[in-house]
Amino acid sequence: MAQILIQGLLLSGLYALIAMGFTLIFSVGRVLNLAYGAYLLIGGYVYFWIAQELGLPKVAGVLLATIVGCAMGFAKFRLIVKPLKSNHVAVEISTLILAVVLQAGVVLVFGDSSKILLPIIPGVGRVAEVAIPYSNLLAVAISWVILIGLYFFIRTTHTGRAMQAVSMDAKGAAISGIDADRINAITWIISGGLGALGGVFFASYTQLYPGMWVAPLIIAVAVVIVGGIGSILGTLVVAHIVGFMEIGVSTWNPELRGVFTMLLIIGVLVLRPRGLFGREEIH
Repeated sequence: MAQILIQGLLLSGLYALIAMGFTLIFSVGRVLNLAYGAYLLIGGYVYFWIAQELGLPKVAGVLLATIVGCAMGFAKFRLIVKPLKSNHVAVEISTLILAVVLQAGVVLVFGDSSKILLPIIPGVGRVAEVAIPYSNLLAVAISWVILIGLYFFIRTTHTGRAMQAVSMDAKGAAISGIDADRINAITWIISGGLGALGGVFFASYTQLYPGMWVAPLIIAVAVVIVGGIGSILGTLVVAHIVGFMEIGVSTWNPELRGVFTMLLIIGVLVLRPRGLFGREEIH
């Protein structure tokens, strides 16, 4: 029981970080960003290249991965989303194509074999006789700091309140003087950074390989749908539900780890389509 509790908390914090960037894009930009997993993929490989291939400090790898993710988010908005914003289907198909192209690019540069990331902080501690890598503890601590900071950013800053206004009614926000394109660009930048940072920790938790982006994308979709699109509280709560559920199931039968997550999505879509905490604007 202690192992399930501790590992569930560690995994849930990571899932919350991954899902938050996805829900920001969907609630503010009304875009189902199917390339979101590619942020995680590129973030993981940038960290691998900096920290393990070049041998530079691991902190530099984490920071550069996050910066590259922010740049990817901004470039995607300017080059794909903004020109195609009147056609949501074209935007979503384009984001999926981009993810596949980036995966192919990773294969060309790094090959298709799996890679093990060195822990950001080496060493293992013990809590209630359960071994906990210090790197995993760092991931959860950073996740919570970022999520709390993001919550107060959205609630208390001028830009954050503008993001809320755009998520509620983009046209109304524009009439009131808010530059919706600027707010969307900021949202894509934040989302890209969160995704890339999450990718570093996710790859450290599992493995780094070109198809790694699919699983966290499914997790992000699951958390956002079940929690309610735009709900920060919903994202946090459901990330913990999914995290604990996956750890519990994996102790019973690892092959069924993702099945219950999919069943949870189907059940919520049938019984409560707007999610457990659902509204379509961030709150």
